[in-house]
Amino acid sequence: MSLSLLVPLLVALPLLGAAVTLIGGRRRRLQVVVSITTLSITFGLAVFLFAVVDGGSPLAVSVGGWPLPFGIVLYVDRLAALLVAVSSVVLLAVLLFSVGQGAADGDDDTPVSIFHPSYLILAAGIFDAFIAGDLFNLYVGFEMLLVASYVLITLGSTESRIRTGVVYIVVSLVSSVLFLSAIAVIYGALGTVNMAQIAERMAELPDGVQLVLHLLLLVAFSVKAAVFPLSFWLPDSYPTAPAPVTAVFAGLLTKVGVYALIRTETQLFPDSDVNTLLLIVALATMIVGVLGAVAQAELKRILSFTLVSHVGYMVFGLAMATPAAIGATIYYMVHHIVVQTTLFLAVGLIERRAGSTSILKVKGLLAAAPVIAAVYLIPALNLGGLPPFSGFIGKFALLDAAAQVGTPLMYTLIVAGIVTSLLTLYALMRAWNLSFWREEDDSAETEARIQHLGTAPAAEEVSERRVIPRIMTSATVGMVAVSVGLTVFAGPLYDICERIGSALLEPISLVDLGEVEEES
Repeated sequence: MSLSLLVPLLVALPLLGAAVTLIGGRRRRLQVVVSITTLSITFGLAVFLFAVVDGGSPLAVSVGGWPLPFGIVLYVDRLAALLVAVSSVVLLAVLLFSVGQGAADGDDDTPVSIFHPSYLILAAGIFDAFIAGDLFNLYVGFEMLLVASYVLITLGSTESRIRTGVVYIVVSLVSSVLFLSAIAVIYGALGTVNMAQIAERMAELPDGVQLVLHLLLLVAFSVKAAVFPLSFWLPDSYPTAPAPVTAVFAGLLTKVGVYALIRTETQLFPDSDVNTLLLIVALATMIVGVLGAVAQAELKRILSFTLVSHVGYMVFGLAMATPAAIGATIYYMVHHIVVQTTLFLAVGLIERRAGSTSILKVKGLLAAAPVIAAVYLIPALNLGGLPPFSGFIGKFALLDAAAQVGTPLMYTLIVAGIVTSLLTLYALMRAWNLSFWREEDDSAETEARIQHLGTAPAAEEVSERRVIPRIMTSATVGMVAVSVGLTVFAGPLYDICERIGSALLEPISLVDLGEVEEES
């Protein structure tokens, strides 16, 4: 049997698991076992496929045996396999966190009967987007994860979740319409939506038409990736969802948009003339995002704004379009998926322990909950770029790649990257200082220094204090360990990312038309 025939299992397994959990909706234990087993098998399969493609050629399969360009091509190279493996780890950890939350709270916050099927469909959509070999299948992957996310973001049906869910749905639908329109225009111009054939035929079009097609895709994917100024929806949408949903959204959903931007810039439009525009957008995304974080008083909103600012680093690396920069972007993307998810899980623990996520309300947690203090502090220092963590390694690699280019705009972005990193560290450490280090009877002087934050959104929110099941803490600690592993094994991982960066900038070989396996 050809190994290529294993590729569709990355999507089929989560979909099968979703069907089983939906049928067994009244049996919570069955749903938990099926979900954990499905994601564990998917992780093992992704690691195996990565080992295969890293030592040989990418794997591609035309599902259903349809000839190109009509067949649905699924494709796994180093980048796709790496991101599926990392995503599986994140999805598994967040699932364990949610299992503990569900066991403690019942169905109040995350109705289990619908959570597990929706969660596995979300996973299938993410994996499908990563291994899509044509634009329409990429669109299908986006729609799968978005339909599931519509359900997950409104779990519990509270007023705030419904309100922000409507905004999220409207923005996502607009983005989807733009993407579908771009696909229609590309098919009309080139007669195919297969990425390899698009890359081969794009040079046949006039420069103006190429630019229009390019910008259509960029706008559609920039909305999904939360690139400024198309990031306005994110800070209000994510914080209202249940803690595990917010964690997986923050870690993965915007990265699917970044992944689509990487494929577009490196393989569909390798000779791009919009790199200067992307650099300016990256600069604005970093600065606006981190300034928003500094002005917040609620932990989930602080993290949501830092999420926007750090997407700017990825766009920055992508716009440089050098092998070193692309490799650094991939490494930073992996780092951010893990660390951002970990921080949101840690904030979920804070909310349960203190009954709030407002840094004006939470006090004295260092003595009361030292484990929570540690699981917040380590990824916070990592995201802030403090040596020797992976955040520092990724940022240093990006800034070093920019220094090698050496243009005035690059030096401007280097300064902006350093300032963004320092302000991120400031925002996260201020939150740690106020929530953990500050005592209940702290001085009036301290209270006066932070009084200006009282007008920030959600600054006065208070919720019910709840017990923290051990599995929730264990899942968060496990993610902290994974984030530290990105530092300990930075050398081998960065070598992998450099190989990915070099391969992405070579002439596209997304689908060798003569060697695609057909699955009937």
